[in-house]
Formats: sequence, C-alpha cells, structure tokens
Amino acid sequence: MNLSSIRLDSPVNMIVVVVLTLLAIIAVPWFWDRWKRKRLWRSATILLAVVLLVLTTGMAGNMIGGFFPTVGSLLGTGVYAGQGTDAEAAQNGEDLEKLRDTGVAHAREGKGTVVHMKVTGRRTKLTRDVTVYLPPQYFDAAYKELRFPAIEWIPNYPSGPEVFAVYGMPQQLDAAIARKALPPTVVIVPDPTGVPKVGHDTECVDEVNGTANDTYLTADLRDWALQKLGVAPNRQAWTIAGWSSGGYCAMNLVTRHPQWYGQAVSVSGYDKAQIDAETEDLFHGRQDINDANNVRVNVRLHPSPVQILAISGEKENYESYAIDQIRAAARPPIQFTSWRIPDAGHNMNTFKSQIPDVLAWIGAHTTSPAPAGRQAETTGGVLPWPLPKSGAHGALADTDQ
Repeated sequence: MNLSSIRLDSPVNMIVVVVLTLLAIIAVPWFWDRWKRKRLWRSATILLAVVLLVLTTGMAGNMIGGFFPTVGSLLGTGVYAGQGTDAEAAQNGEDLEKLRDTGVAHAREGKGTVVHMKVTGRRTKLTRDVTVYLPPQYFDAAYKELRFPAIEWIPNYPSGPEVFAVYGMPQQLDAAIARKALPPTVVIVPDPTGVPKVGHDTECVDEVNGTANDTYLTADLRDWALQKLGVAPNRQAWTIAGWSSGGYCAMNLVTRHPQWYGQAVSVSGYDKAQIDAETEDLFHGRQDINDANNVRVNVRLHPSPVQILAISGEKENYESYAIDQIRAAARPPIQFTSWRIPDAGHNMNTFKSQIPDVLAWIGAHTTSPAPAGRQAETTGGVLPWPLPKSGAHGALADTDQ
C-alpha cells in the first residue's frame, strides 16, 4: 500500500483509532482477573492500550497543528500523489511546458495549477521537495511576456510542502486573484527541513558546521525561480510568508536579505531560533551568528526598507510578546505592522482564519505582473489591480512603526 494514501488528517480514521483506544483501555481491567495466570497477555493488553493512547494523542495533535496529512509525509517518503497536487514535474521543473494543457484547462475554471518537483540548489547542492502554485494567468497568452510576482511560503515545522493543500491555499489563492485582492502570483512552497523531519527543526538558518538552509531557501530557490518560473526579479515583487516557525523564517530571512525581498508576513511567528527538544543548538555557541538570526536585533541594528506584517493571537502569549519586542525595536526605514487577533490557540485554525487577510495585505504591497526589464509599480502596474483595504477581520490592533 502507498503510505501516502494513509491519511493522518482524516476524521474517520481518527474516530476509528479513538474507538480502538477506548476498547483497549476497557480491556485492561476487564481481563485483569481472567488472565491472572497469563502475565504475558496482561502485559500485551497494557502495552496495546498505551500504544493506542499515544497514537490517539499524536493524531489529535497532528490534526490540530496540520503537520502531516499522510503517513508518507510523516516518514519523508517524498511521495506526493493524491496530496493536492495536479501534476508531478521533472527535476528542477525542466518539463513545466508539458503542463500547458492542464494549466489552460484549470484557467478556464478560474483555478491555478499546483505542481510538485524536486529542486537542487546551485550553491548548496541540497535537493528538496518544492510545490509551486501557478496562477490561472500563467498559461494565458496575454501574460506571455509578463513576469509574475512571487510568494515564498514557508511551512511550519515539522511540515513540508504537502500541507499547502491541507490549508486550502490553492482555493484561497484562486479566490483572492479572482476578486483582485492579489495580482496573479506564483507561490513557491519549499521543504525548509529536509530529511529527517522529526527532531530536526532547522529554523531556516545556515547551521554552524551544518546544513545551509538559509542559502537554499533564499539564494538557491530565488535564482531557480527566476530562471524556470518566469517570476519578476525586483525585490518588491517577492514576499516571504509563513506560520509558526515559518513565520519566524519569513521575518528573519527578509531582514537578512532585503536586497532580494520586499515584504514578509508572519502568522504566529517569533523573533529568534528556538533551542528545545526538536531544535538543537544550531549556532554551537556562536553568539554573533545567533544575533545575526535574531529579528529583534536585525530590525534595530540593521534596518532596511522592508515591510513586515506580524500576526499573533490573544492566547499566543509567547508569540505576542515576541512581536511586541520586534515592534519596539524596529527602526526606519522598516515598516512594521502588527495585528492582534482573537484566536483558537497556536494551531492551524488560527492560521487558516487569517489567510484571506494575509493575501489581501500581500496584494496591497507587492507588484503586479510586468514585462521583463520593466519594474511594475506596487499598485497598478501594467494590469489594473486595485489596492485592497488592508486590515484583519476582527483585528484588535494594527500598528505601523
């Protein structure tokens, strides 16, 4: 059986596991006296109940956090069939042109095309999974000579590109583009972690004596996208966004590489790389490199003309505190905006509730498609994309620094 066909986010599967867990727990006292002389059976019953209880807890946490949609994604098999992608492209997307018929068919329905591929970085030589959303206009002859703005969407740890569909992002992008809240935009969703995933949170940084995650996610992927995807090279056409650890990645990478990116959006992100059971000491005592990956330090000591939107929920105390610290430290020419929202805690429901407003904010700050060699204006550009009203539904605060 294909491991990618076994869903971890299925409510039906969750119900089955819960029922089995309850039966196993009930079986322990039920058979305790009956198997008085069968200690092996007693031990097996207890072990089964414990295993199922752990499995139930893990599946519940996974469904709340939206980390792994299938067993295949959990084990890092790299098999993405049936996980919300429309097509599988060759290494580095060398055969994207073959998707034209699929893209045109989707465009007639107002839908973009979601493609999965492996991308190898020219500098780092790292090869990772990348999912790409191509807007409905991508295969439209009227846009043939235009270069599209780009969003690099960083998944939360320990997720990868497979969660793009779980969050309903393709449908949200289709809707935002249709209502002209967002210009036709190419969205690049990389794997920020690599294999193994569990226990190896990279926080998107270049690890000391380790993997060059930052370099892959920025220099490598940007160069590749410019060559293969026909996206615009100007920095204002590029936005980095993400939730949770992906939110930290977005803010950190935009402040570290303002020559390449103009905007960042963080939902439930924080200000510095964590050190915990899932994240080792990525800097191995190098305080200078630690500081170089601290958003609060960078916005104070190395301010650049970037725009950052940071969102946190009322119940997300750590994330809210971190955002307050960044806002207090930010210096011009940085433009820092924060939204404090009613939330469901640090989980994907909080994130999913913000997607329409996040896309509208990006649409208000990014550029529109423009011919190669010509930089589109942030509002307007070659095609008329009206400036949407910026603001979160139910936002408690909207502060510019």
